[in-house]
Amino acid sequence: MGTRGWNTEGVSAIRVLYVEDDARLARLTSEYLESHGLEMHIVPRGEQAVTDVGKIRPDVVLLDLMLPGIDGFEVCRQIRSRLDVPIIMVTARGEAEDRVRGLEGGADDYVTKPFQSRELLARIRAQARRGRGEVGPRPEKIVVGALVIDMATRGVTMRGAAVSLTTNELSVLAALAQRAGRVLSRDQLLQIVHGTLDDAFDRSIDVIISRIRGKLEEDPKNPRLVKTIRGEGYMLASAEP
Repeated sequence: MGTRGWNTEGVSAIRVLYVEDDARLARLTSEYLESHGLEMHIVPRGEQAVTDVGKIRPDVVLLDLMLPGIDGFEVCRQIRSRLDVPIIMVTARGEAEDRVRGLEGGADDYVTKPFQSRELLARIRAQARRGRGEVGPRPEKIVVGALVIDMATRGVTMRGAAVSLTTNELSVLAALAQRAGRVLSRDQLLQIVHGTLDDAFDRSIDVIISRIRGKLEEDPKNPRLVKTIRGEGYMLASAEP
């Protein structure tokens, strides 16, 4: 649907892979987003999304949860295993467990139907900026002990070994690393990652921290790098113990 364009500021248009089997909703939503300069590619089935994501190379995947064939959870898992692209899950379900399950599966954000088109546009733009590394001035590299975060390439290494992180995992880790030795509350991290203190993301930081520990810690159940400060929040150790 359309070709890759440019906005009025000369920046390449945000390319979105929209996975939605409701043809009317997909059309109306895409028309609104395209009117604001986004490039939309609609696919109605999860299997097609998994196949097409590598060809389209989107800036953001907008993924409905309830799909014919494989559902959104499985689509998210398969896309995440192939490509580090921001994923926003969209569903009529509002249960906290579904939100947590989606975040645990690798989703970066979560919007429930019926959604406000302006809010959806803002969330897509925010995730695209994070995915492109365009969120605020940051140092070229952040080094904390054996952890190195290259903000220019969005690469992370631990003891010289490359670590693959999602957009939100990188945002949280970078926030903690820039303030190593200081405690950041859950609310502060929510504001950094989602730009909101919305209760819908109440447990998302815990999920993201758990995923980061699983990728960085030698023993994730007894973390020595990303520490929980009971009643206060999380802290990245300023040096390896």
